[in-house]
Amino acid sequence: MTTPWGEPALARFPEDPRDRLRAWDASDEYLLRHIADRQVPLSGTVVAVGDRWGALVTALAAHRPTQITDSWLGQEATRANLARNGVEPGTVRLLTTQDPPPGRIDVLLVRVPKSLALLEDQLLRLAPAVHEGTVVVGTGMVKEIHTSTLGLFERILGPTRTSLAERKARLILCTPDPALRRPANPWPYRYTLPDGIGPVSGRTVVNHAGVFCADRLDIGTRFFLGHLPAPRGGRVVDLGCGNGVVGTATALADPRAEVLFVDESFQAVASAEATYRENDVPGHAEFRVGDGLTGVPDGSVDLVLNNPPFHSHQATTDATARRMFAGARRTLRPGGELWVIGNRHLGYHVTLRRLFGNSAVVASDPKFVVLRAVRR
Repeated sequence: MTTPWGEPALARFPEDPRDRLRAWDASDEYLLRHIADRQVPLSGTVVAVGDRWGALVTALAAHRPTQITDSWLGQEATRANLARNGVEPGTVRLLTTQDPPPGRIDVLLVRVPKSLALLEDQLLRLAPAVHEGTVVVGTGMVKEIHTSTLGLFERILGPTRTSLAERKARLILCTPDPALRRPANPWPYRYTLPDGIGPVSGRTVVNHAGVFCADRLDIGTRFFLGHLPAPRGGRVVDLGCGNGVVGTATALADPRAEVLFVDESFQAVASAEATYRENDVPGHAEFRVGDGLTGVPDGSVDLVLNNPPFHSHQATTDATARRMFAGARRTLRPGGELWVIGNRHLGYHVTLRRLFGNSAVVASDPKFVVLRAVRR
């Protein structure tokens, strides 16, 4: 990536030679050029929110910035990219969206997330640290910035305008108003599940901002809840757990089960743990942020339940699903099962047959299919 501070070498995480997606885009470059052209002072506390693969903080590492991210993969990519470019450990402060933010912010750089709710939550959490002299610059591709995006900056931080578009990227330029009366933060959000969905019927869900379908039960999960395997005890993984509804349903149906909730989103794992605790679920559970089943011992799991994502930010890809399926095959005991729900058109049965040598349809409707693969 070419920047006013040099040309750092960058990669996504985990690195895959077959992956042709870059670790930066035109909006990252636009923001960095803007900072240099306007000679924005970088001697104070510089905070980069939503820096997807560490492009911003790697370029600005000499100014000892702080990165705030919801993505474990993004944070690991940042660590790797900093090391790749010779940046000493500790030079860049790495925080998650669940960590307390800095007490004072002099330059706030915001890479606009896909989730408007996550943007709202983060701006409200950071606003008390922003002062009249803080330079606030947001960035994103044109298709990522909407009137509602600008409205959040305006309502939470102060007067906001946009730049001209360059290479399909745009900047958000905000002038902080310390006297602005900010709304209360509505996150995390709680709602009651409907009846007719098994053990979690009428139970409470806790969603932190940015978790998929934060204000209601999505139709795919609802379909999955109606077709979960019968209680069998043992070690169960809710892989890509989101708000933890599937794993919580499993634990409620079978207190003998030991459930591991895993997601690469810090917000998701916090939601899953809050949902589990809110409902006084019996039995044992573990909550882990990470890259799928990395770190889980081979042959140690009896059942994996999975609703894999098929987007990486704005890109449509099955790379995450393939890694999840491969991790399930490695960690399942002989006879252990992987249960997957997905949109019918994604064709997960092909990948499962290649990895497991088998794939059976448990249930289907016009939109979704539940598949089962057995570790032989």
